Amino acid sequence: MTLEQVHIKAISHLAHQIDLCRDDEDAKTASDLFEMLRELRYDGEVVLRSIGELRRSKVNVDQMALSRDPFGITYSCDSGSTNPISFDNGLFVDFCHCALASTPTDLGLHRRRTIVSATYSPSSKVTINTTDGWEMFDEDEGRCKIVRIQPGLLNKRIKRMVHNIAIYLSESEHILWMMDRLEKDGFFIMDGPIYPKQLMYWMVVESDDIRIRYDPHAKKILQNYIDIMDHHIGNRIPIVGFVKNPEDMQIMQTIKKQGGRVDIPWVMDAQFFKNALSLDRNGQGNNRYITYTNWFMQPNQFYEKMLDSTSPLVAGSPDHKFGRGDYSLTFFMVYVPMMDVIFKVESPYGITKNEDMRNIITRKILYDLSVSGVPTTLLKADSIAKIRLGEKEQIIGQFDDLKVDTKYNDIRWGENDD
Repeated sequence: MTLEQVHIKAISHLAHQIDLCRDDEDAKTASDLFEMLRELRYDGEVVLRSIGELRRSKVNVDQMALSRDPFGITYSCDSGSTNPISFDNGLFVDFCHCALASTPTDLGLHRRRTIVSATYSPSSKVTINTTDGWEMFDEDEGRCKIVRIQPGLLNKRIKRMVHNIAIYLSESEHILWMMDRLEKDGFFIMDGPIYPKQLMYWMVVESDDIRIRYDPHAKKILQNYIDIMDHHIGNRIPIVGFVKNPEDMQIMQTIKKQGGRVDIPWVMDAQFFKNALSLDRNGQGNNRYITYTNWFMQPNQFYEKMLDSTSPLVAGSPDHKFGRGDYSLTFFMVYVPMMDVIFKVESPYGITKNEDMRNIITRKILYDLSVSGVPTTLLKADSIAKIRLGEKEQIIGQFDDLKVDTKYNDIRWGENDD
């Protein structure tokens, strides 16, 4: 045991001295700031604006759970990853495995898989046998390929970039592969944001160390996501990104940059929205309700960065069928008191500019959260796609002649399946 009771007591003493609890003040501040979200500007540019009426609403969990699912079938996509593996010879590899799930369950749909191995070596002398097309397996129900990020494009954040190529290529390719097989009256949930935001960022930022913008696979990924949105916008099929851990900071940063708004207790947008949507900051009597906002448009959103243009149409200049504004990010926030978590639900403006579509998407998400906390179909997809620790160790074992680049912390902390 590392900490004994005497240590816990000392830490407890310190914790009682750190008193930043300002519940009443925070609630008032959140309400005041929420009114600013009708249209939030910075340097003449719209950072955020309300779509329709600005409002905060609540719904009874029990009543919503007893209602009917507004969609007969729901689809979700998710991928599992080994996470990037580095070897002693300088090679980086990440395997990502993508699957679709549905409710009601379609075992044939669940069987289909897409596996991508993304690789990088800074040396052009290292030979990696990439595949131009797809290799089929499991009686053509699965397909796989190896891609290589060209030497010299990455000097920093190598593991992150290798992972981004692997996960976003596997997910986008799998969705496109399965798209025509899905029912046109279904509802599609992506795990996480609707766009590959980290990759998009590095596609437009000038950097001598991260030159992923020159990689053809990165450009293909961006085109894939535009093609996915084109399909859903053109066929009026609702698609959302369900963000479990929203990390955006742009709204809070923008408000702080405006005069007289420096003393705001929140850094993350999610912290602010949680306070704005909390019915009772003392945690009493609100667990039977889910609270949520109206929809917002965030036309110039790129994590916390303020870039001149952050449209998914800029990076890589992908082909697109609709007007630029249709690809703008829109979202609403949902707070689930029984879990004490806040979620962000994203969709392109080409879908949500229709009020009826916004309403039915909102109702669908509230129904799913009332029934299971996190959409059931998304949990199914996660369970199907996940690569567990034992499976990762088997994969590493296939590299007979290579040694993993092990560090002390790998031995000290290890890994688990959590």
